[in-house]
Amino acid sequence: MAPEITITGFSTRDVRFPTSLDKTGSDAMNAAGDYSSAYCILETDSEYTGHGMTFTIGRGNDIVCAAIAHVADRIKGRTLSSLVADWGKTWRHLVNDSQLRWIGPEKGVIHLALGSVVNAIWDLWAKVLGKPVWRIVADFTPEEFVRCIDFRYITDAVTPEEALELLRAEEGGKAERLQHAIDNRAVPAYTTSAGWLGYSEDKMKSLLEETVASGYKYFKLKVGGSVEDDRRRCRIARDVIGYDKGNVLMVDANQVWNVSEAIDWMKQLSEFKPWFIEEPTSPDDILGHKAVREALKPYGIGVATGEMCQNRVIFKQLLASGAIDVCQLDACRIGGVNEALAVMLMAKKFNVPIVPHSGGVGLPEYTQHLSTIDYVVVSGKKSVLEYVDHLHEHFFNPSVIKDGYYTTPTEAGYSVEMKPDSMDKFSYPGKQGVSWWTSEEAKPILEGVRI
Repeated sequence: MAPEITITGFSTRDVRFPTSLDKTGSDAMNAAGDYSSAYCILETDSEYTGHGMTFTIGRGNDIVCAAIAHVADRIKGRTLSSLVADWGKTWRHLVNDSQLRWIGPEKGVIHLALGSVVNAIWDLWAKVLGKPVWRIVADFTPEEFVRCIDFRYITDAVTPEEALELLRAEEGGKAERLQHAIDNRAVPAYTTSAGWLGYSEDKMKSLLEETVASGYKYFKLKVGGSVEDDRRRCRIARDVIGYDKGNVLMVDANQVWNVSEAIDWMKQLSEFKPWFIEEPTSPDDILGHKAVREALKPYGIGVATGEMCQNRVIFKQLLASGAIDVCQLDACRIGGVNEALAVMLMAKKFNVPIVPHSGGVGLPEYTQHLSTIDYVVVSGKKSVLEYVDHLHEHFFNPSVIKDGYYTTPTEAGYSVEMKPDSMDKFSYPGKQGVSWWTSEEAKPILEGVRI
């Protein structure tokens, strides 16, 4: 039982990093984003604070911060113990403000804000308990796990009773899997760091060679600019990593295609044997993903999506209809840890691997916990997790890759507490006077890239 700590207030921070300057993070849909954090800090009457964030790529981050304030206000004055005693009830309380629901019923800006606040509560609770978030869930009984979830809208896919059965079925091997986590052998990593669409082919090749030398076996490239460019880039990638079954290539279109275009395009990339095409079309198009999956199955190409899926209801349809081969839930876009647990259970039932979206600032720090939970507690199967090698230095407890695996977090919390100096330097619009947005050194560069 958590001690009687009361949430006395909260603050938000709009933090943006200038990744548009070197095209880090660039893809067919998002040519020049500034990786950003809409940040929530929960204040208490104790030494502890709770830190959560949600990821955006620049403009509009301030709107999410404004929404965070509305959501966080609903827990001001509440004790931590009352919030975590019945997590499913708390989560529903946070999404049940009727006026906020009108502008975002478990989707959009409001749901992004919800993820930041919910994750901040988990971070606070973990710090009080002296555990990393993944370990809190690993120590749950199946009953405690199920009480974290609001099953409204998904009981036609998985009921609380079915969820208990699924979790109990994995209890037998849990101790061994927990030891794998302790030994840093729970979550293999794959890299996207070489594959951004805005990188030159020489830079892409050089970075691929570096990641191969570092021991990576899984690699992802952004596609969707032109078929000719994609074929050339895929050929370069295969020349570097080879066609050995142990070296896996994945491609990501970031929603840029229509359904028929996705099918035709991927047939032309099939010779490069990608494991999956990620986000081939609109993230809301369940029927479209299913059509792409069925058309590409003879070519051995799977379909993955999830980073833009707004809630467990969309995931329910993707999973139950057989529309995807890989489930890429996002730690922020859906409403924090609790909704992620719901999606894991549905993915378990429909035998679809969880491979979280992890390609943004703070996301590897978050998702290392989620993938560890999925392996140790829910699926019992190792999957892989995306890793991008930038911006980790801004966090007190950054994610670390060693021998091709994520190093399992041991520090108390949810790993996204950002250093104050980083928050100040990259604050938007630079009210502290130290932001890169207002620095004299940045102005000549920014004038050339911003509209």
